[in-house]
Amino acid sequence: MQPKHRAKCTSEVLAQTSFDNTASYPGSEYLLQKSLCIRAVFSSSHGTSSLAQAELKPREVIRLHHDVLTADCYMDCYATCTEGAVPLRPLDSPAAWRAADLRKNTDWLYQLSQEDITELETAIQHAHATGKAIQHITQEEFPLPKLGPKLKAIAREVTSGRGFKLIKGVPVDRWPHADTVLAYWGLGLYWGRAVSNNKQGHLIGHIKDIGHDPKNPNTRLYATSAAQPYHNDAEDIVALLCLKNAKEGGLSSWTSSISVHNDIVRTRPDLAEVLAGPWYFDRKGEIPEGKKPFFEIPVFNYHKGYLSVNYSDNYYFLSQRHDEVPRLTPAHLEAIKLFNELAASDELRMSYMLQPGDIQILSNHTQLHHREGFTDWEEPEKKRHLLRLWLEPEDSRPLPHYYEDLKGGIKVNGAQLYVPLNAED
Repeated sequence: MQPKHRAKCTSEVLAQTSFDNTASYPGSEYLLQKSLCIRAVFSSSHGTSSLAQAELKPREVIRLHHDVLTADCYMDCYATCTEGAVPLRPLDSPAAWRAADLRKNTDWLYQLSQEDITELETAIQHAHATGKAIQHITQEEFPLPKLGPKLKAIAREVTSGRGFKLIKGVPVDRWPHADTVLAYWGLGLYWGRAVSNNKQGHLIGHIKDIGHDPKNPNTRLYATSAAQPYHNDAEDIVALLCLKNAKEGGLSSWTSSISVHNDIVRTRPDLAEVLAGPWYFDRKGEIPEGKKPFFEIPVFNYHKGYLSVNYSDNYYFLSQRHDEVPRLTPAHLEAIKLFNELAASDELRMSYMLQPGDIQILSNHTQLHHREGFTDWEEPEKKRHLLRLWLEPEDSRPLPHYYEDLKGGIKVNGAQLYVPLNAED
């Protein structure tokens, strides 16, 4: 069976998509619709033609067994039918989830099948045969004919749906380390364009304690065992693949920054205004040529119907070392305190100990993540280790000019972009 589905709404700006097996598409079992009204038309090409029409009310869930809208159609409907973000107003969005919503189901998890893994292993060998360095491997040279569409659907769910996904089952304990790095690069090719994680030009970052001093203002905390407060990374998407766990600690948590925004707007509109105003972000010594060691970017950014949240309190505090940066006021400090309390609250926070082979993929515009401090193993080969990708998808959202200092990753003059196999490379 190869059904073709078309969804029409009042804007008349939707795409048509076809697929082989609905059940294989993560997140394709339902459509959450937020427009006032949408008429969905479904047709199948297995013998006789069948049509089904449904008027969907806001937030209604539609389940039609085999004939369902795909994640592609969901994306189109969401992008064309939803009301845009209104400054300093709560935003009704699939990304504005609360922890209780996620505990009701596990559709935010995707378990790689044996067929997926076999396809990955074939693609690894195909990429090796090119003789190219990892950073030069293209999507065409890492073919995933069945898994690829699933990965693209996951990316759409991250960028325009709930805002995150947890993928399980990458066989990192079985593959050689170099093959794992290559496979992770290959997965990322289906999510977007990789950008530099640091001033060294690493296109895959290594999240590992390599002895850097967390008290040094230029230290990036991912290279230490210290706790990382709630924050988002640069670029549109961040993906983290767990290779090894710490001896103790290192719990991962994440929360919806859209829900944090909504709660602040409802309860403290005065602080919401502060968060939508000027804030200054320290560069931690990773300074592009011709740029200052800090830049301005609000926490709450409203642009062309989108709400994008950018937050990391330690970068605000560090910016105070520069004389040109305005001082944080009592209102700024109160806003930081409230923001952190909401992000870490039981109502909003999800916590999960990432296991080897897990990939956490999040939108940096709608989600925050956190890592608790950890105690590592003595043996170097057992130390906690994750791989990180910063990714720009093809259909990235429009962003205000403030994001010019975040888009494209960290660009320092003279850095050569490459994929290191190890943190120390």
